[in-house]
Amino acid sequence: MFTGIVEELGEIVRVTATAGDSALVAVRGPLVTSDARHGDSIAVNGVCLTVVDAADGVFTADVMGETLRRSALGALSPGDPVNLERAAALGSRLGGHLVQGHVDGVGELISREPAEQWETVRFRLPATLARYVVEKGSITIDGVSLTVAEVGADEFAVGLIPTTLKLTTLGAKGVGDPVNLEVDVLAKYVERLLGARLADEASGASPASPSTGEVA
Repeated sequence: MFTGIVEELGEIVRVTATAGDSALVAVRGPLVTSDARHGDSIAVNGVCLTVVDAADGVFTADVMGETLRRSALGALSPGDPVNLERAAALGSRLGGHLVQGHVDGVGELISREPAEQWETVRFRLPATLARYVVEKGSITIDGVSLTVAEVGADEFAVGLIPTTLKLTTLGAKGVGDPVNLEVDVLAKYVERLLGARLADEASGASPASPSTGEVA
């Protein structure tokens, strides 16, 4: 589990094709590797990856073909910057929102509108994700927890402050660039639960109630 607060701007060192359609990715990130061990989780542009090895400020991780197809990681090359965040520790402050590191889809940056103190950036998103995005709700873009400022039928906008522009990859993204999107997981759970309840009501069945733990 992550918070969407980027700890470090890292760099792709190499991408090595492995068996099938998977790859072994090496990422430079002195801060996130300072205490990294085999099996730890590190989010790379919002994708939760498992550390295979870590040494000299570089960690490696296996990336399955499914992940490469469903995220923008497959488009990365050596030298590309990436947003890095270690898994959240229990008891730490939740500065952003609950982020799983499971990318829901790939969006596209469609416009940037600079202002004096911030920048409004607009993204197109897959139609299947649009229903989960609401004004003033949370969304994760390339691993960065952000608040939705505006919502359209197939697009949304966020406001980026100078710190975000400087310390994450979002400051250098151009029109047409792909980004990893993860919608608020709470919205997906609510939809699932309400859908099941409505289906029960339509069929005349009684909604399942939580167990009280009592034995008859």
